Amino acid sequence: MTNEPRARARSPFTSRLLRPAVGAAAVLAATVAFAAPAVAHRQSDPADPLTTVTGHVRGNGDIFVTPTSAAGTGNGAQIVDKQGRTVWFHQAAPGTVDADFRTQTLNGKPVLTFWEGTGFGGLSNGTDYIYSDHYKLIAKVHAGDGLTTDGHEFLLGEHGTAYVLSYDTATADLTSIGGPSDQTVIDGIVQKIDIRTGKVLFSWNSADHVPYGQSEQPLPASASTPWDWFHVNAVHVDTDGKLLIDARDTWTAYKVDPRNGHIVWQLGGKASSFSLVAADGQSLNNAGKIFAWQHDINGHGHGIYTVFDNESAGTGNTGQDASSELDHSRVVTISLNTRQRRATLVQSDDEPDGQLAPSQGNGQRLRNGDVFIGWGALNAVSEFNRHGGIVWDARFPTGTNTYRAYLLPWKGDRRS
Repeated sequence: MTNEPRARARSPFTSRLLRPAVGAAAVLAATVAFAAPAVAHRQSDPADPLTTVTGHVRGNGDIFVTPTSAAGTGNGAQIVDKQGRTVWFHQAAPGTVDADFRTQTLNGKPVLTFWEGTGFGGLSNGTDYIYSDHYKLIAKVHAGDGLTTDGHEFLLGEHGTAYVLSYDTATADLTSIGGPSDQTVIDGIVQKIDIRTGKVLFSWNSADHVPYGQSEQPLPASASTPWDWFHVNAVHVDTDGKLLIDARDTWTAYKVDPRNGHIVWQLGGKASSFSLVAADGQSLNNAGKIFAWQHDINGHGHGIYTVFDNESAGTGNTGQDASSELDHSRVVTISLNTRQRRATLVQSDDEPDGQLAPSQGNGQRLRNGDVFIGWGALNAVSEFNRHGGIVWDARFPTGTNTYRAYLLPWKGDRRS
């Protein structure tokens, strides 16, 4: 795969009640200096974040969220039990937000991981944190090569490693796609980091592998306005060890060989490796795609993948002046036939009130076959059974949302 001709140089930029929709711009923090997270707050410090709960959680574990509001009160990383009661809460530092909070395994032990920083959703800058099961800080992780650390994904790998994301600006010649010769662009970067040493073990830059012409994000009016053409928001490890990299602004999920960075296949977008079809009872969007402006691709083996399908973004991913290719967001389940090069939409778990989430969101397949969904910019979290029926639904206060939501087993200290 070859890119269009371009000239690139580092830029000087360094950086079921109806639910009210919340644009991404409403939850972005100002770019200010921030301190390292404090130790855990006691259970009684924060308010329980879920104000309305319907049904019962069927999956196993506690709920992990990062409540975020424009007001900044209550921003942080929070564990709540199935009844919506707070187990543990970390208050984000003033002027910052937290993202991608969950439990993972490091060196065989359960840990808590999250990102905290500024500018989330754009040219963000922060730190990835690892806490013990006694809520003690044990490691900080940053992107290497002088890059800032983005908050969309912090994934622990094998042998004391972690995958992190970064957004970096450059100058590109876009005359081949009708743009200026000196457009400031925002490239998406995936790195694998040795947690102990900080050494970069793998680095993948979208501009080296994907043509700018694959972007669905319109060019800005000025060449000096950074064009977020790729917007990487997820990196996961597929069942065969290869990487799944999601790019919101190309409407594409990429399978990448971690040995050399080569793209194995592309799902969706302008250059899909697969024909896109819908099974009986399912529907493609108005553009003939399975998803658009999406987040969070996950592989489940046997050719099955899930994606959070936003179907809406708005100018520069702000949620403002948003258009859509479908009238609601959903989590889609896709069956890939790599031999026949066909991708089939086999199930859709639709937003219960028929609304669009213009930013954020994730879908987690549980061991019992249910799907646990954080509805991103909408102030809600849901669980669906394997047949697509909703079994549990909860809401944050108006104006508060969570980037992702997870249901995960947690045996950490419940007294701190």
